[in-house]
Amino acid sequence: MTDLTIPAIVSLALVDSINPCAIAVLSLLIIAYMTHNPHEKKKALLAGFFFISAVYIVYLIYAIVLVETIGTFIEVISGSELFIYGGFSLVAIALGVFNIKDFFWYKPGGLLREMPVKWRPAVQKLLSGIESPKGGFILGIFVTIFLLPCTIGPLLMACTLLAKYGSLFALPWLLLYNLIFVLPMLVIVIAIYIGLTMVESVTEWKDKNIKYLHLVAGIIMAAIGLYLAWDAENAFHIMLGPIDLNFFTIGIIEIPVLLAIILFRHKAKKE
Repeated sequence: MTDLTIPAIVSLALVDSINPCAIAVLSLLIIAYMTHNPHEKKKALLAGFFFISAVYIVYLIYAIVLVETIGTFIEVISGSELFIYGGFSLVAIALGVFNIKDFFWYKPGGLLREMPVKWRPAVQKLLSGIESPKGGFILGIFVTIFLLPCTIGPLLMACTLLAKYGSLFALPWLLLYNLIFVLPMLVIVIAIYIGLTMVESVTEWKDKNIKYLHLVAGIIMAAIGLYLAWDAENAFHIMLGPIDLNFFTIGIIEIPVLLAIILFRHKAKKE
């Protein structure tokens, strides 16, 4: 394992943990439950824990499947490892750039960054039907399966880094990754239960700081993407005059190109 893999895995888990998706749904779950059961604080706590447990378990299964799939692909296609790293590195850089874009021009429901806007009414309707703590577990499974598009980016990058070591070696890292991923949710549930904060305060904080969450996530994702691209730079070399075109140089070029496209589209919409 390279020296950067450990901080890379932890950094990706931190990016995933501050993703607004799961935090938003958890906050809505507790609000919905407390609205229907205002005097049953302990059951609201249990509903939150059941929700988090389901997210942890299903997310872990997803991660193991991804590690196995990517690892098998690397084994079956000889010499594909660097190309897989390079391909995912460009995806990571793009996700990073679009997250950074959200800091300047935020739009709810960005692909692979937030819960799609058109899904939100259905989720709120589902939340209103939660009447027991066990319902939180079912909701957690639903959220992790069907709302995965808003969290898959960092997890995909982490699984790509771990794939070549196999699922058995990767399992402790995936357990740690998932623990970091659910940690903010655990803190929120416990803080609400003991009275350190209110659900509304959590929601307000998320809405107020969502741009900064995207900025931090974007910088880390772009940095991890550049690292993967650098690791895969020997996959191919094409000389274009003085430029040695490889995954790393493509990744470097990708950033200003995407920023220019985003800026052009933003100006076009304003006009």
